Amino acid sequence: MLKACIFDLDGVIVDTVPLHFKAWKRMFNEYGKKFEFEDYKEKVDGIPRMKGARAILTDISDEELEKASQKKQGYYLESLDSSEIPIFQTTLKLIDEIKKDGLKLAVVSSSKNCPYILDKIGLTPIVDVIISGLDLKKGKPDPEIFLSAAERLGVKPSESIVFEDALLGVEAAKNGNIFCIGIDRHNDPDTLKKADYIVKDLGELNLAKIKELFEK
Repeated sequence: MLKACIFDLDGVIVDTVPLHFKAWKRMFNEYGKKFEFEDYKEKVDGIPRMKGARAILTDISDEELEKASQKKQGYYLESLDSSEIPIFQTTLKLIDEIKKDGLKLAVVSSSKNCPYILDKIGLTPIVDVIISGLDLKKGKPDPEIFLSAAERLGVKPSESIVFEDALLGVEAAKNGNIFCIGIDRHNDPDTLKKADYIVKDLGELNLAKIKELFEK
């Protein structure tokens, strides 16, 4: 029986992907590295910052990598502070349905910025559990992020459902044996093929349909 819903933040609730990509690209370009959106999707999306930086900057010291990582964070925070964060309204509508139904709700992100963003968009008061990069030892595709969310919500992984838009996020959910709905924002469903069900946007689903898919 479905008891909890676990939402990834970036790309699922908020459209911060363009801001992240711009910050990564600016930083990598300073190190003379070419960085395109395909690289973003395959190598840095949804994983801890240091690991993402290392995926491209393979030839620098750990100390320099830390500096590069902080530089990216600075560029990203600049964008966050100076612009309104775009929210996927269809996701908010579904979250509202979930809360009214009495299901538990977690929002997770490999990013340490997760609590700040949730505060900024006003979602913090209704979320039961928030897991951010500050709470994690292992990055996706390790399932730690989702297993921790389920544990803190007081439910079994098998009583949970994960909403993800990134390859490594879907893999992390499935590595934890958790039902996963993939959100194909980039018209590339093959990337999310390990998900149990794929949509282009959560507006295609309501809670009744989600429960039906889950019970199957």
